[in-house]
Amino acid sequence: MKLRVGTFNVENLLTRHRFANGGRIDTTAAMSLFHFPRADQRDAVERSLAVALEDDKRQMTALAIAESQADIWMLQEVDSLASLQAFFANYVHRIADYRYSHFALIDGNDRRDIDIGFAARRDLLAPQAVRVVSHKDLSFAQAGAYDSSLARFGIRPGDRVFARDCLAVELSFGDRSLTLFGCHFKSMNNGRDDGRQETLPIRRAEALAVRHIVKTWFGAPWREANWIVLGDLNGYRHGLGPLGELVDEGDSGIEPLLEDFAVDPIVHLPRHERWTHFRRYWSEAEQRLIDSHMPLDHILLSPALAAANPQPVMQMIRRGLPYRVPLDPREPDRSMARLATCSDRYPRVGWDRPKASDHCPLTIDLVVPASKGGLP
Repeated sequence: MKLRVGTFNVENLLTRHRFANGGRIDTTAAMSLFHFPRADQRDAVERSLAVALEDDKRQMTALAIAESQADIWMLQEVDSLASLQAFFANYVHRIADYRYSHFALIDGNDRRDIDIGFAARRDLLAPQAVRVVSHKDLSFAQAGAYDSSLARFGIRPGDRVFARDCLAVELSFGDRSLTLFGCHFKSMNNGRDDGRQETLPIRRAEALAVRHIVKTWFGAPWREANWIVLGDLNGYRHGLGPLGELVDEGDSGIEPLLEDFAVDPIVHLPRHERWTHFRRYWSEAEQRLIDSHMPLDHILLSPALAAANPQPVMQMIRRGLPYRVPLDPREPDRSMARLATCSDRYPRVGWDRPKASDHCPLTIDLVVPASKGGLP
């Protein structure tokens, strides 16, 4: 049995025009240019602006999903089940070759209320063949993931381990099954030089918790079962620097998922293709701008799946990224003059926005073998 599985951080697919504790980045810039004597006037204008910007953005998000042609999706930063269903009905299904359903989303722990959503091709499964389990209430202690490095964050052993959730989706295909563990780990606080290392202990705890969940789910034959850990893990050991140079970034926090556990098939790609997110930031320590192409998004395979797919086909759809992103890390010319004239984007993509997302979708083509293992 062959499947194409995808993960995509769709960047704030919202039903709200603002977060509870403040505005959205995509509306803040324009709103800062105007003065509104009354709060209700400002709110009305911000609502109108958000709707217009969201429509442009979601057309491009849908194009990226349609072009990817995945059978199964795990999506991060989705506001609600209603927004997930509306997005597919009114954007994706207007342009895609497939029709999706089997939608699932459970409210997680994120303070902005952005969650993990699931969708699959409508004709792929019967509704009763999909089983969804949230792990949002799992504590550090229950997962065996608490240590002294977490205490300085004010974290206690009984606190919830996941910044969002680990959404488990079990799919039954007659004589075989596939279980997805969708994740969105703690962010690296982009824009801060020390953000990656500062938040690393939390991501490590989340990775340990996912490892615990998988082993508990399948028991002793976990290596022989068909499972995937996928999503925006906000962690990577190697990034790409200038000219596509491989940069060893040190510990990432997600090592527990890779050390004698899951297999990362991205190593089969050419080095310059191993990225899903681009970051340009000012380093106070070095007093200069730093560019980095990063593999923040991952599809990690169980040992059994990896053995059945020794040379899997993976793809990243990057036409929805903004023009400021150099699509080939090896290219030395990153001037505005060159980047702004590259014609490999969807119509109406802008320099920084609108865009499909700040991530690109990642997919993998897999053969799913008959497997051992079962329900927890």
